[in-house]
Amino acid sequence: MSKLGLFALLTVLFLPVSWAQSPAVEVNGLLKDAAILKVNGQSKLIRVGESLGGVTLVQASSRSATVEIDGESFELTMSTRISSNYEVPDTREVLIHRNENMQYLTNASLNGRKMTVLVDTGATIIAMNQSHATAIGLPFAAGEASQVETASGMVTARMVMLKSVDVGGIRVENVMASVLEGEFPTTILLGMTYLRHVSMSETGGVLSLSAVY
Repeated sequence: MSKLGLFALLTVLFLPVSWAQSPAVEVNGLLKDAAILKVNGQSKLIRVGESLGGVTLVQASSRSATVEIDGESFELTMSTRISSNYEVPDTREVLIHRNENMQYLTNASLNGRKMTVLVDTGATIIAMNQSHATAIGLPFAAGEASQVETASGMVTARMVMLKSVDVGGIRVENVMASVLEGEFPTTILLGMTYLRHVSMSETGGVLSLSAVY
């Protein structure tokens, strides 16, 4: 797992340029002096001083970001929402304790099947081996094939679509995943194709995943 101390996934934010026409802004990740912004459906990692869809990043840290829209500045923190009709969002939170191997393991329901997963922000996609896919009942043989490098060398991976991934009640539908030939990974990697839909923070060996509905 990598960059967990730097990443904090946030919720959907509606920031008004004007009340009649405001861009939909989603902050998918925070880094020091950079942020992953999704503005009106376009997602990109931008650094302080850069803009995306009329939204300029002024400041960013692992805790918050400041953006400028049409000359107005907005500081964004966890679960912040700004709109013409402000509503306090309902938030669901899942706490995961770090184990003795410094890993965040938890249970997840993949296509309705309960499996053990390892939270891994360094994985761009949910990854599993063929045995995991078989246990889930996931047809993968016809999936688009690609070559990926593992500790055992190059192996074939097949792209599949999971109908749903649920961690502690935080459910995301239509999640892309990869099925690797062989025994790697030994534990399913809960990568960014799921994690980008939730907010994430780490304090004292406890990882918090939350989602706003």
